[in-house]
Amino acid sequence: MKTDTLRENPRSFDGVLERHSPVPQAELATLIERFTPRDGAHPTTLAPLHLFRFSAPSGPAHYVYEPTLCLIAQGSKRVMLADELYRYDPAHFLLTTVDLPVVTQIIEATPQTPYLSLSLDIDIGQLGALIAKMKPPAATAKAQSGRGIAVGCLDAPLLDAFVRLLRLLDSPQHIEVLAPLIMREILYLLLLGEQGAKLRRIAFQRGERKGIAEAIHWLKDHFAEPLRIEEIARKVHLSPSGLHHGFKAVTAMSPLQYQKQLRLQEARRLMLGSDVDAQTASLRVGYESASQFSREYHRLFGESPRRDIVRLRGSCD
Repeated sequence: MKTDTLRENPRSFDGVLERHSPVPQAELATLIERFTPRDGAHPTTLAPLHLFRFSAPSGPAHYVYEPTLCLIAQGSKRVMLADELYRYDPAHFLLTTVDLPVVTQIIEATPQTPYLSLSLDIDIGQLGALIAKMKPPAATAKAQSGRGIAVGCLDAPLLDAFVRLLRLLDSPQHIEVLAPLIMREILYLLLLGEQGAKLRRIAFQRGERKGIAEAIHWLKDHFAEPLRIEEIARKVHLSPSGLHHGFKAVTAMSPLQYQKQLRLQEARRLMLGSDVDAQTASLRVGYESASQFSREYHRLFGESPRRDIVRLRGSCD
């Protein structure tokens, strides 16, 4: 297992937090707590913004992260992408730039000090328009990972922008005018920071990067169909080997592993939310063999489909 948080962020947490006053951090936590009256995920009147509150550490949870910026005001969390571990907390943000199947786990939370966080969906169109108005970045010799996920250091300007964005939830009459300006500022600050190159890659994709992005989108929309690498490679104008190598560089998994994650997560959602049995769910997501489905489901979620769904329903009662 690879742990990338400290490697990408060699500075100590204390060193990062010294760059801004604890007052905005406390205000961010207070605002999130006020708008999350109970544990769980909470949408807001600002569609791209979501708030989260949990009063205890969680078990592993499977999601597909879309291009998103995540901040924690209180507590900490880890995110697994394949065999890579990313940990973040109030001193760091998590950025995802492509759709990625991940396993998340809240690791610090109590009833007295609940886990409080937010996520902001990234508007690719707005990002591209903003980049077009900015000066090209200075050349740098530092190579940056092509992975579609990263942990970055949260600095004072970015924290301040998020506090101002959340304050708008108290003044909904100003959201239509002011929220787009603040979200644009947030993107601008990210582009100026250590993860700016990653954002530029998703806004202006050319050559292999464009092909990999198209392959990810195609697989997300057609995961129930048989996977034929040669056909997908032709669709995205890459060689099969180039597709496989580039896909793994961005997602940390092969196209087949990516498809499998999407299939199994969707099957789980169907069984839990639509009350269909394992065989029906496996067929809907593209499996031809019920035994293969059960084996792969157990490998990902740690239990058979039936036992897993019974446990999940029990935890919701």
